Amino acid sequence: MMNIPLIDLKAQYLTIQSDIDSAIQRVITRSEFIGGDELQEFEAEFAAYCGAKACVGVGNGTDALYLALRGLGIGPGDEVITVAHTFIATAEAISLTGAKPVFVDIREDTMLMNPDALEAAITPQTRAVIVVHLYGQPCEMARILEIAQHHNLKVVEDAAQAHGAYWQGQRVGTLGDVACFSFYPGKNLGAYGDGGAVVSQDEDLIRRVRRLANHGRLEKYTHEIEGVNSRLDGLQASILRVKLRHLDQWNAARQRHAAHYLEALAGSGVNLPTVHPEAESVWHLFVVRVAEREHLQARLKEQGIATGIHYPLPLHQQPAYKYLGIPDGTLPVTEKVASEIVSLPIFAELTEEQVETVSKAVTKLTNVLQSL
Repeated sequence: MMNIPLIDLKAQYLTIQSDIDSAIQRVITRSEFIGGDELQEFEAEFAAYCGAKACVGVGNGTDALYLALRGLGIGPGDEVITVAHTFIATAEAISLTGAKPVFVDIREDTMLMNPDALEAAITPQTRAVIVVHLYGQPCEMARILEIAQHHNLKVVEDAAQAHGAYWQGQRVGTLGDVACFSFYPGKNLGAYGDGGAVVSQDEDLIRRVRRLANHGRLEKYTHEIEGVNSRLDGLQASILRVKLRHLDQWNAARQRHAAHYLEALAGSGVNLPTVHPEAESVWHLFVVRVAEREHLQARLKEQGIATGIHYPLPLHQQPAYKYLGIPDGTLPVTEKVASEIVSLPIFAELTEEQVETVSKAVTKLTNVLQSL
C-alpha cells in the first residue's frame, strides 16, 4: 500500500540538503544567531521578491499580524474586520492590540472574504480590515481596496498561506497597506521552526514595526517605546534564503498537481475549489468539499492517504470568542463550508502517481457514498 502524507518536509529537505547544511554551518561559524548578515540579506531578498520596499523578519506569523496592527496604531476602542474561516492567529492578533475582531462571511465558491459582507459590517469604530489569502489564493483585492479607501480603512494582508500568489498580475505583499507572512515549516516558504515577516511599501511603517519587535528600540540600549521580543533568528533566515531561491519552482509544481486534481476529480461528486479568474493561487492547500467528510477521511486513511481539515470550527464558534456573543447561524456560508471541507495531499515533491492514486480513491469513495 502506498502511504501518501498531507505534506512531506523531509522530501523537500533532501532536494536541497547540501545548501541547507552549508547555510546553517555558516551561521554557526559566524555565531550570528540574533540579527546579522543572513537576516539582513533575507529581509532585502524577500522584500524584492514581494515587490515591496521594506521587510522586517519577526518571530512568527501571529506576531507579524499583531505588530503590523500596532504599527498602524490600532488599539482599544477600534474594530478590525476579518473572516471567521481562518486560523485563530488572525483574530488573536486583533484581540492582543485591545481592538475588537468583527467577523464577516465568505463567498462559497472561493471560500474567501465576501466584499459585500465587508462593506455591510463597517461602523464608525472600524479602523482596518485583515484580508486572509487562504489556501494560497488572494482575496478580491480590487473591490476590497475600493471599499477600504471609501471608508478610510487600513488593509492588512494575512498572506501566511500565499507566498508568491498573484492578484491581477501583482504579487501579494504589496496589495494592501501592509502584509504579514508566516514561515511555519509547512508553509510554501517554511523555516525549520517558527518565523514570520512584515512587508510594506511604507518604509516608516516597517521602521515602527522593527522597533516594536525589538523591545521598542532601534539602537541597542535606547528604548523609545515599550515593545516586545519578536525576532527572526539568523539560522532561520539562512534557511529561508536557500528556500526562497526555489519557491517559484515549488509553487509551479503545486499548480501542476492542483490542475491534475481538478481534471481527475471533475464529475467525481466532490465540490472542487474555485479560483477567481483574476487570481493566481499557489495552492498551499487543496481543499475539496464533501457531505460525508468523516466517512471519506476514514476510508482514505485505511488506504494510506492522509487528509486534514482547515478549519473545522469557525472562529465565531470557538470557545475563546464566546464572549463576543455571536449566535450560530450568523455566518451561514462559513458554517456550511466548515462542515464539509477536506484537505487532500499537496506539496511540491508529490508525484503524478500519488496524485492519481488520491484522485481515484476519492472518486471511488464519493461514488459509493452517493449510491447509499
